[in-house]
Amino acid sequence: MNNQVSLEEGLFNRQALFAKAKRVIVKVGSAILTGKDSLNREVIDNLAREIAFLHDSGREVILVTSGAVAAGKRKVKIPDDQELTMREKQALAAIGQSRLMHDYDEAFGKHGKNIAQILLTHSDLADRRRYLNVRNTILTLFKFGVIPVINENDTVSTEELKFSDNDNLGALVANLIEADMFICLTDVDALYDRNPLTDPEAKAISTVIEVTEEIEAMAGNIKSALGTGGMQSKIHAAKMVSAGGGSSFIGPGRRKDILQHLFAGEMVGTFFLPRTEKMQSRKRWIAYVLKPQGTLLLDQGACLAITTKGKSLLPSGILDIQGRFEQGDCVRCVDGQNRPIAVGLVNFCAEDLRKIKGLRSDRIADILGFKESDEVLHRDNLVIL
Repeated sequence: MNNQVSLEEGLFNRQALFAKAKRVIVKVGSAILTGKDSLNREVIDNLAREIAFLHDSGREVILVTSGAVAAGKRKVKIPDDQELTMREKQALAAIGQSRLMHDYDEAFGKHGKNIAQILLTHSDLADRRRYLNVRNTILTLFKFGVIPVINENDTVSTEELKFSDNDNLGALVANLIEADMFICLTDVDALYDRNPLTDPEAKAISTVIEVTEEIEAMAGNIKSALGTGGMQSKIHAAKMVSAGGGSSFIGPGRRKDILQHLFAGEMVGTFFLPRTEKMQSRKRWIAYVLKPQGTLLLDQGACLAITTKGKSLLPSGILDIQGRFEQGDCVRCVDGQNRPIAVGLVNFCAEDLRKIKGLRSDRIADILGFKESDEVLHRDNLVIL
């Protein structure tokens, strides 16, 4: 399948989707926000002016921002290339977060806009009740005409609670509120078919129909000095947003009036079209928010049953179990080549599942002394990857 379109078709798709986008996420990273010695006030002022422009056009806008740790580094004069412990990163986030929000508050205030700070950890979204509470808070801020400014709560985040990067956070927020558009402003001007830093023949991709393995391979793994997410994380974020029915853009964050140029239909950066078939909200939560706590190795018959026949996973199709997990946790399913094929919410803990793997469902009660379910993963709680 050809996952790129002609310039004319890409322009038409862009103009149509930008015109109807009423709920927009703008994500900006540390590499854009920080200058040589501190936060780049010119970039922040331009960003605030552009988001105010979108807000004045009647759109609901969220800013997902990095920059707290980088701002803290600048304030206490720590070199960018210095290795930091988790504790040091948390302390620097505490130092820099107040500075970051102060600068945003001043910048948006020039345009008569009120902002609200929301700091999140992964556990805030992994818990379904808290996930919905975050959504309700954001929608209420929209009702008040306030622009939410969202960042990871680096001060308290541990490796287990982190989003991995703010590209991931931005995409999760986009799916959380069912945003129409996810705009990722970065220090590269587009996705290229090859690495433009090493290959002068590399060509920019203007429009992507679907994020496939081929598209992901183009991303490489380039990271900036200040950012945590390379192009691969941005491609993955676009894939997540597409599953929720939204479109995405990756492009130059330092370019003046970039948002106005985008919404005017200019062909800049790389645009990702939404999937034609939208994944259900709860299944997006299972697939993209929850972190698998274990792995189930399936035989060929079970793989075919859940991927092509829409069946639930039964214990008879499980060859092996890895990890420790409880009933209701998210687990990953892999085939014989260790390729991930599905994720889902498991109906048995790891200890009980090891006792019944490979057996027919009518043996569950005899082995465990009880049976609450015939299925290990019910198809309603199962997402095919």
